[in-house]
Amino acid sequence: MFAQRVAQQSLRRLAVQQPTSFTRTALSKFAAPSAIATSNHYAQIRPAATQTINQNDGYEILVKQRRNRPVSPHLSIYQPQVTWYLSALNRITGSTLSGGLYVFGAAYLVAPLFGWHLESASIAASFGALSVPAKVAIKMGLSLPFTFHCWNGCRHLVWDTGNEFSNKQVQQTGWTVLGLTVVSSGVLAFI
Repeated sequence: MFAQRVAQQSLRRLAVQQPTSFTRTALSKFAAPSAIATSNHYAQIRPAATQTINQNDGYEILVKQRRNRPVSPHLSIYQPQVTWYLSALNRITGSTLSGGLYVFGAAYLVAPLFGWHLESASIAASFGALSVPAKVAIKMGLSLPFTFHCWNGCRHLVWDTGNEFSNKQVQQTGWTVLGLTVVSSGVLAFI
């Protein structure tokens, strides 16, 4: 970058000091600033009339201009795709899992101060007292975001290798992630 600036400044100086010798060289064809300096160009001039206005009038003009601007397309005009949902769900599950871990970790650290019983034996005893459908529901609720985030992370790792990038492959891997998530969550929930 520095070398380019030095070369450009040198060409400008050469063009200004010796315009006739510079226009004969092949360099004059490539250096736009030197062509401008040697008057080998056509300058387009557009006269503009200006007027002074107060701040309120300027704001009103701006508001009128904004009303005439086209509205950019919104998500509502596009057909929903599985990749949208998986991208949003990946972020949501990642935030939920990490947030839950931080909240539980903080609660576990302050539990002795408040008299809470969050040690493993207490949690296992209270979980064991639940009915089977409640156990399955809790395990499914915990395993779904975990397994989805893990499988979608594997999908992203495959993408990092430069594979599975066509539209068809992205759709297929998306549905594969959903299928693997449901199956592995079910297995973990019923263990």
